[in-house]
Order: sequence, then C-alpha cells, then structure tokens
Amino acid sequence: MAVGSKSLIWPRSFRFKLMLTSILCILLPALITLSVYNTMTKAAVKEEAVSQSQQKLKLVDGYVTNLFKHMLYIANSVQIDSEINVILKAIAAGKTYGGPNAEYERYMDRAKITGKIDDMKLLSLDEVYYVSILLKDGTSFANYPLDEYNPNFFREEAWFGKLDSLKGLQSAWIETTPTVFVSEKRISPHQISIARTLRGRGLTPYGYVIVTIPENLVNDIFKRLVADQETMLLDGDGIILSHPDHARIGEKFPYAAEAKRQKDPHILQVGGEDYMISSLKQSPTGWELVSLTPYKKAVFKLNSIFNRVFMFQLFSFCVFLLLFVYLIGTITRPLVRLGRVAETVQRGNLEVRSNIRGTDEIGYLGESFDHMLDRVKKMIAETTLTQTRKRKAELAMLQAQINPHFLFNVLNSIRMKVMRKGDLDSAEMISSLSKLLRMTISQDKGTIPLHEEIDTVVEYVKLMNMRQKEEAWLQLDLSRDTLMTAVPRFFLQPVIENALIHGLSQRSGTIHISSVDGGNFIIITVRDDGQGMDAGTLEMLRRKLIDAAAREEGNKPAGGKFSSIGLSNVFERMTMTYGEAFTMDVSSDSAIGTLVTMHIPKREVGEIV
Repeated sequence: MAVGSKSLIWPRSFRFKLMLTSILCILLPALITLSVYNTMTKAAVKEEAVSQSQQKLKLVDGYVTNLFKHMLYIANSVQIDSEINVILKAIAAGKTYGGPNAEYERYMDRAKITGKIDDMKLLSLDEVYYVSILLKDGTSFANYPLDEYNPNFFREEAWFGKLDSLKGLQSAWIETTPTVFVSEKRISPHQISIARTLRGRGLTPYGYVIVTIPENLVNDIFKRLVADQETMLLDGDGIILSHPDHARIGEKFPYAAEAKRQKDPHILQVGGEDYMISSLKQSPTGWELVSLTPYKKAVFKLNSIFNRVFMFQLFSFCVFLLLFVYLIGTITRPLVRLGRVAETVQRGNLEVRSNIRGTDEIGYLGESFDHMLDRVKKMIAETTLTQTRKRKAELAMLQAQINPHFLFNVLNSIRMKVMRKGDLDSAEMISSLSKLLRMTISQDKGTIPLHEEIDTVVEYVKLMNMRQKEEAWLQLDLSRDTLMTAVPRFFLQPVIENALIHGLSQRSGTIHISSVDGGNFIIITVRDDGQGMDAGTLEMLRRKLIDAAAREEGNKPAGGKFSSIGLSNVFERMTMTYGEAFTMDVSSDSAIGTLVTMHIPKREVGEIV
C-alpha cells in the first residue's frame, strides 16, 4: 500500500518526471515574478501618478507666477519711472497751475501719467491689468474710466491703512476681494491686487500705486492646464483665494490639517475615498498652490496599461506552457519507445530494434542502441576472433604509452650515474638539456608565466656556458609584480642568444635582465656589456624592426636546434600576438654594449593564443 501511494506521488516514468519538473521550474518562478510584478506595478503607478500631478502643478505655478510677476513689473515701473515720479511729487507737494496756460499744463501732466499707465492695461490679449495711483492730497490717476470705479474708494478698504508700514520696495499682496470694476463683475466676481507706497526723499509716503487683476485670470489657468484635477490658490492661513468654483472662494481649505496627519503625504482620504494632494509654495506672493485629484482617476490610464501588459503576459505564459508540454511530450516519445525495446531485450529477444533515428542525442542514442545489439550478436558469433583483436589492441595501447616522458626519465637516470661518477658538470649539462627539452616538447599552453620563461633562459645560459670556453654571467633584477604576467613561450631565448653570440661573441661578459611594472604593461630590458653595434648596423636593425616582414635568410633556425632567430623575428612574433600595443627599442654603443627594451601588455595566462 505504501509503495503504491509513493508511485502516485512520484511516478516512475522518466517522461512524466521530466514534464512535471519542467512545469514546476517554470510555474513557480512565473508566479513569483507575477506577484512581485503586481506589487512593484502598484508602487510604480502611484509614484508615476504623484509625479505627473506635481509636474502639472509646477506648470500651473509657472503661468500663475508669470501673471503675478507682471503685476510686480507694473508696480515697479510706476515706482521707478522718473518722469511719472517728478510729476507726482510736484502735485503731492502742492503744485499750483497758474497763468493763461494753467489748464493746459494740468492736462498735459495728467495725460503723461495716464498715457503711461494706459499702456500697462493690456500687456497681452488675455490679461487685463487695472492700475490706480492715489496721492495723499486726494488726487488719483487710473487707466480705466471713473464710471468703472472711482479709485479713491480704495482709501476706504480695510487693508489701505496698512500700506504706510511698507518699506522700500516691499509689496502688499491683497487677498481676493469682490470685483469693484463694473464691466468685470459679470465675468469675474473676484479680484486680486498688489499695492506699494510712493516715497520721496524722506520716509513719509506721498502716494500709492495699486495693480489689480480679475481673479478669473488665475482660474482660467487652472481650467486650461489642469481641468482633470481640483486646483486652488490658498493664502498663509489656508483661505481659498482662487478656485474653479467661485462659491468656494473665501472658505478655509478643510483638509489642510488632515493632510499633515496622513502617513503618506501625497494621499489624502476624504469620505473613504483616496485623493492625491500636491502643494507648491508661490515665490512672488508667499501663497500656496494646492491640487486634489481622485486617486482612481489619476491612476486609471496607468493601471489600464499595466493591466493590459499583465494580461498579455499571462496569456503568453499559458500558451507557452501548453506548447512546452506538447513539445516535451513529442521530444520524449522516442525515449518511451526505447524503454520498451530495452525491456524486450532484457527478456532475451535480441532481434528487436528501436529504429529511432535523428540528428539529436535521442536519435544518436537509438541508433547506438541498435548498433549495440548488432554488435552483441557479432560478438557472440565471433568470440575467438574478438579476443584476439582485444589482445592486439591492448598491446598497441601499451606501445602507445611510450612517450617523451620515457626519454626524460632515461636522461635523469644518465644524469644520476654521471653524478655518482663525480662528473658534476656533465650532470648539470644533462639536467639543463632535460629541462629545455621538456619545455620544447610541452606545447599544450600558448603562454606561460614570465618566471617560467626566465627559468628557461637560465637553463639555456647554463648550456651555452658549458659549450663556450669563457662563461657569461646572467644577472636578474625582476619585479615581483611582473613574475605572473603571461608571455609567449621562448620569446626571450632569441634575444639572449643574440647577446651571447653577437654581443659577447661567445666570450665572458654580463647579461642583465630586468622587469618592472608599468601599469597596463610590463617593461623588460636585456642589456649586455659586449662589443655593441656601430651606427650603421644599429640603423639597419631598427629598420628591420619597423618592417618586421623583412627577414634575413640566415636568421631562420635550423630544425631541432637552439639558435638565434633574430630580433626582427621576435618583434614580428610579438607584434602578431599583441598588435600595436607591443613596442621594442634597441640602443647600442661600441663602448657600452647593447640594450633591448620591450613594453609588453599585461595578459592572464591562457588569454594569448
């Protein structure tokens, strides 16, 4: 009973196991991905909606700020205009008009002032600015007719008495008040004003300038730019100064304190519904722009996009899953057939064949299985012949195991016998030859660390010293940071060979090899104290390094022997390996010797082919 229940949980069929495992491996990550996607989508939608709301509010702020800056500009123009100020100061000081041209002079002074402020009324086709100038003596000037409004009535407003406390270029932003201009009342029931004092040389003001605009100019900006959200202008106490619904103007914004208590400063709950709230401080006035947008409305478009993407992904996943199951079933069907053939063979029937063919692994397995059955039949029929062939194959394998390592072992044995007889020089020569021979035969790696190349050079100099009558000394000054740098095999040996044969002329002398770390490359120098080269020979060698393809026929190494292949061949080989990143320089003097300097880019072992 236990065995049967286990087989139901985890069936024996490899095909079913493969399909179930594959589905689980796809289904679980997909579900996790969709869950994470859904969570991240909600956060992204909220973030994008808040960002869009803030961007819209910034756009509104730009237009409203521009509107208020025009008001400041007009007030500044009146305050700093020298011609206007001269006339106004004279009138405020009690200027009298006498003589036959008195009325004409009075008319001209008034015309100059009204002419300039008339030009300020229409700064654009959509904006109207009402400018009023009031003097202490009761004189007034305006860019609108008196039947629209008598500017002296401003003196009766509650805020007018506070203007004398303004200093310098300070401005008084007057909050929304009922519209006083007759022609504007039908269009905009409210207005917004800014006031400044006009002062002479003393501190006492002699007059005031008041610039007024209809409130609907601000309201029109709200309707034109952000019709899909409720936008309003609030003063420092939270009183609504401008709102698409004129009835709301003058009310206190009811959700200011509640917005500060919310955990999320961008989401406000009103009556069980979420609203996005955005606010922005107004730079010219110190007032505040606030917008409210129903959260569902704000994220509707974004949610619909994400939902469509989600449904498309879900649909694609289902289609892919069905296609995957079908393809797995098709691919594994030959395995089921092969398993049945194996069961038949297990019962002793060697005549059955799977006949599964194909270019993939299953086809190869079926073909191999059929060939194996054919082979088994032939092996049963030809047992004696097969055994003979097997013995021959074993003998051939034993013979094939004789490789160059046998030669190295023989050389080591000879070296040990020579050492026991006391001929240490011959033993050392055999040891160096064995190491060089091993390095020559081992061609499995294209590159070796620099320290292995130095070891090869050391053994080479030992062998050459045994052949020469006079010994050459090898001095090494190698930076530890350069020893593991990958270099091509046997790139230094030809340089050392040139130094021994041509530089020292197979006589005693010193060869100095140094290496330093140059950052992205290493610098290797080979210097000998031999006879050097004259200027003509040195120039010819440098031309060969420039044109590395030009080789002298005598530079080709003889087959199977260590000999110089020439600096030009080394330069050509290194250039083919590293490209233009490799450089070689040769300097020589008959009194000093020859110096070869190579700049080799840093590479890892095995990186160079």
